[in-house]
Amino acid sequence: MENIVEINYNQTGKSKKTNKYGMREMQARAFEKRDSQYLLVKAPPASGKSRALMFIGLDKLINQGLKKVIVAVPERSIGSSFKNTDLKSHGFFADWNVDARNNLTSAGGDSSKVNAFVRFMESDDKVLICTHATLRFAFEKIDDKAFDNCLLAIDEFHHVSADNNSRLGELLRSIIRNSSVHIVAMTGSYFRGDSVPILLPEDEELFNKVTYSYYEQLDGYEYLKGFGIGYHFYQEKYTSAIDEVLDTNLKTIVHIPNVNSGESTKDKYDEVNQILDLIGEVDYQDEETGIIYVKRHTDGKILKIADLVDDQAGREKVVEYLRNVKELDDLDIIIALGMAKEGFDWPFCEHTLTVGYRGSLTEIVQIIGRCTRDSYNKTYAQFTNLIAQPDAKDEVVTYTVNTMLKAISASLLMEQVLTPDFKFKRRRNDSDKSSTTGELFVKGLKEPSTENVKKIIENDINDLKAKIMQDSQVQKTFTGEVDPKVLNKVLIPKVIQKVYPNLSDEEIEEVRQHVVLDTVMKGAKSEVVGSKEFIRMADKFVNIEELDINLIDSINPFQKAFEVISKELNSPVLKLIQESIDAKRISFDEDELVFIWPKVEEFFQTKGRRPDPKSDDPIERRMGEAVIYMQELRRKRGNGK
Repeated sequence: MENIVEINYNQTGKSKKTNKYGMREMQARAFEKRDSQYLLVKAPPASGKSRALMFIGLDKLINQGLKKVIVAVPERSIGSSFKNTDLKSHGFFADWNVDARNNLTSAGGDSSKVNAFVRFMESDDKVLICTHATLRFAFEKIDDKAFDNCLLAIDEFHHVSADNNSRLGELLRSIIRNSSVHIVAMTGSYFRGDSVPILLPEDEELFNKVTYSYYEQLDGYEYLKGFGIGYHFYQEKYTSAIDEVLDTNLKTIVHIPNVNSGESTKDKYDEVNQILDLIGEVDYQDEETGIIYVKRHTDGKILKIADLVDDQAGREKVVEYLRNVKELDDLDIIIALGMAKEGFDWPFCEHTLTVGYRGSLTEIVQIIGRCTRDSYNKTYAQFTNLIAQPDAKDEVVTYTVNTMLKAISASLLMEQVLTPDFKFKRRRNDSDKSSTTGELFVKGLKEPSTENVKKIIENDINDLKAKIMQDSQVQKTFTGEVDPKVLNKVLIPKVIQKVYPNLSDEEIEEVRQHVVLDTVMKGAKSEVVGSKEFIRMADKFVNIEELDINLIDSINPFQKAFEVISKELNSPVLKLIQESIDAKRISFDEDELVFIWPKVEEFFQTKGRRPDPKSDDPIERRMGEAVIYMQELRRKRGNGK
């Protein structure tokens, strides 16, 4: 199995240390912005977002004059993260207390919970916990003005959407416009699986942002030293290949595919049984806990396995057992389908093994977060994606290729998220000295000319990369068939233009340079030769003091994807993938045409001729292809096709 991502951390312990108020690093950073009316906290799993909200909420109630705090979570199980918590003994000025009748994540029907929500809003009670669903239903019963001088905290904020059909998104927009509500939005992953933004640009501008990176979190751990993301390709059924990547010596969560996906055999219970048979011989299933005891084939060791795929009545016993796992030996493997992801906590987990591509980058972030908790039993964590290998005999080869490219794009994004951030500056003279642990000076780099660009680069660069890597045209470049300049100067900026439609051409170029530079550098390796530091980027080996934006633009930032595909798949399969992508060699989506056509017209005005589709200049060649594409489109329309 080839790891596409391999990262080492420094075990500084910094992200786990607390200050005199009992706050960890991320929590203190969020608390500094506690006076913000609208606050967006982007921080990874296990960084302490729940307690950060407690600190901010109590300050809003006690020092800022707000009358209520409402916390909305996506699932009942996550409500336990906001239970009564002693904060005073650790140095804070108040404890977090929730009256039992105001914890609406306990058992009960929707109508009774909505009534309880309405009663809370009319009472003098201060704190309420509910699910997103209860919040939505209650919103239909009360006026927007009821949220005046209240704090609404939305956990796992990526569940919100700017889509008109998103009731949670509509609720948020409505109370922002019609009340004096304060909002704290919290998420470990700000990118959704679709192209719909979480917030409209004008709404997002209202929010102050606190960003705490995955790298800061993992680098500041006490035990975890390394993390890897890898692939294993299989043919035919995944159950015949899973034993090649399932190491039963590691505490593992196996996520089997959804029954509606192409990877599923359509019998989820049989798939679980096959996995159990591969591991060993079932000894017995505990009636009280639902845990399955399996005698391992290799040495007869008894493994404790939790089956969360079986959705019969017995699953509640298993869930209850998992809530109370305290010791390393309490559990060895979890087999799950839709569970054991968001909000699930098993710190001992060393390996998450996922079958098939997950349709959402957020879901992948959540799955990876299950094994990146810090725990004394591990120095290394691993995420493995078992995905189908394209097969020429398969009728859905294009679907398989696209699925594979999406899976690899998700891992490339995770590399960007999990590695340290760089600070880039324009090189103005020889006295500017670069370091991969500090500032990097780059010749010809455009620095932010507006506050808007500066905010995007400081807070939103990974979210923007997610949009870029989810673009189907960009994903097709993973096979190395597109000139890097076309990728960097045409395909990437057209995504930026779509995400930020109000940016000028100059601002788009500034953002583009930083995105490409950051992406290339995070995929690069540094090496010291003598007294000089060099950077190895794809096929380039460059002195760190000679970084130039033109050099960066000549590098495919996703070269690593091609290298992994080439190593893992044999030549006929690689050729099949390229043929599938090149079936329509000159192909444009609407966004690229909108982006490139003004440049075609500008080229004609300045040069007095059409761009040549056979030009040696890849940008001119792409513009020439756009002209041919448009001519063919007009011809088809003229013929009534």
